Amino acid sequence: MKQFFFRLTKLFTGLFFCALGIAFTINARIGFSPWDVFHAGLAKTLGISIGTASIATGILILILVILLGEKVGLGTVLNMILIGAFLDLILNLNLIPTARNYILGVAMLIAGMIIFSFATYLYIQSAFGAGPRDSLMVALSRKTGYPIGFCRGFIELIVALTGWKLGGMIGIGTVLFAFLIGLFIQITFKIFKFDATKVKHETFENTIKQCFTSISEINKS
Repeated sequence: MKQFFFRLTKLFTGLFFCALGIAFTINARIGFSPWDVFHAGLAKTLGISIGTASIATGILILILVILLGEKVGLGTVLNMILIGAFLDLILNLNLIPTARNYILGVAMLIAGMIIFSFATYLYIQSAFGAGPRDSLMVALSRKTGYPIGFCRGFIELIVALTGWKLGGMIGIGTVLFAFLIGLFIQITFKIFKFDATKVKHETFENTIKQCFTSISEINKS
């Protein structure tokens, strides 16, 4: 029971810090991260918020990763919904200051990538199912045999170019993020001796069973 709730805590903490890391990269003001270039471009095109665009994108990617054979669990769906919701909340409450110069912007971008990389490790390690974008990264690595960092960098480059075509803001920060985020994630995983491709993610069915088991244990105590 304690282990189950500990995993849930890691999942929610990881998702919040994913949104926090993204907010840092957005407010760095030296170019959005590749995915956020895409989200911003989509939001501009459809007249919606960046958070809503993130959720909509997650749904489409979710369909793709299911077709690629990746497991979908509680973490996959919550990632798709909560990161966008947390991001809108953080930005609307102005919790992260906006960079006033280039040096501060670079520092905020690097901080955002560090936070995001650790958050990615944290929520994937909870084994409730990787989010749509990270499931795509893992699926591509599994299918091609290429390292996680390379696959992440390739995906980031494609979405950045697509987002730019849709009107998203691209800059030096976008280039830095596209080429460095894969490395940051790979280093983070190496520090924690974590292999994302070997995680046996829990399906919805197993999570529900765990919930009932935990409730039964609480009632017996």
